[in-house]
Amino acid sequence: MIQFADEATIKVVSGKGGNGCVSFRREKYIPDGGPNGGDGGRGGDVIFCVKRNLRTLAHLRYHQIFKAKNGQDGMGWNRHGKDGEDVVIPVPPGTSIKDAETGELIHDFTDENESEQFLFLKGGNGGWGNVHFKSSTNQAPKTANKGLLGEERMLRIELSIMADVGLVGFPNAGKSSLLDLFTNARPKIAPYPFTTKVPNLGVLHVDSDTDLIIADIPGIIEGASEGAGLGIRFLKHISRTAGLLFMIDCSDENCFNSYSSLLHELEQFGNGLIEKPRIVLCNKIDVEGAKERADKLAKDITSAEPDVKVIEVSVLEHIHIKEARSAIIELVDKMERLRVPSKNHSNSEKSDSEKSAFLKSRSVDDSMEVQFPGSE
Repeated sequence: MIQFADEATIKVVSGKGGNGCVSFRREKYIPDGGPNGGDGGRGGDVIFCVKRNLRTLAHLRYHQIFKAKNGQDGMGWNRHGKDGEDVVIPVPPGTSIKDAETGELIHDFTDENESEQFLFLKGGNGGWGNVHFKSSTNQAPKTANKGLLGEERMLRIELSIMADVGLVGFPNAGKSSLLDLFTNARPKIAPYPFTTKVPNLGVLHVDSDTDLIIADIPGIIEGASEGAGLGIRFLKHISRTAGLLFMIDCSDENCFNSYSSLLHELEQFGNGLIEKPRIVLCNKIDVEGAKERADKLAKDITSAEPDVKVIEVSVLEHIHIKEARSAIIELVDKMERLRVPSKNHSNSEKSDSEKSAFLKSRSVDDSMEVQFPGSE
């Protein structure tokens, strides 16, 4: 199995500054020409930047040491040493940088802006040449400064996928089938549990200007929050989503316990997952007996949580799929309007200029219309 690269430990080193130069003018007919030693060049910096076409940390799997170039030493005739080249480390959107030893969060890339950069370590300053030490009492200084050393750190790089909606459910609940139906992702689908082994992303086209990204993580099992199964490792990938989409397999006679079990695992995992707005899809109502179980489950959830929308669907037979699609779009748009209040909420129909900034910004290019993770 190809491992999904969502974590990496790397060593970063900024460049050392170049040493200052001790030099004196040596010209015919100009005795005692005086000092002319140049300064050392500055060491290179360690810089992180966002690359929107990156979707995993696979490029850090084998390249784990990043060193900036050292500054060049100063030279005679007041020539300044060349500055060391920076080392630029590209990371995908949603990457967080942490100290490998303490776990302290250093920086979090939550924006997909290609121009976003984070200067983490500065290179050492170059040393002064002896020209700086000339004085009336010391006209031939033989002193120059050494360049300052660079810095060295061990970092833990973690990726949380930037998606709008996260699919949550037990194995074989129909999450991958829904992703395949809604988007152009083509996850592996088979009639047995744990078909999905890495997170899958798909693009749901809303209109000509708007797209949503849906993340399907491997199925959760009971005890996932304590480390059981595959789900625990990937739960963090839905921590940034606007909302969650629960998939319940109503062909299973134990489906009545599935919803509460999923809520328990999310609550135990933390990171605010339990507080996210959610939609519940009671799937496989085309199977004999499943429709009755879905009716009862929907009634129980609605009575306990009136704000949770429950839709009875069949992904296989395309039953109530349009309603589910509309509910997803509405949930994401609602959450963004709560985050960034619109000036014209009261209008029943929103013009293009009044659409939420979130939905307007989700337009993606052709390179994103694939099943991103796991493809490396």
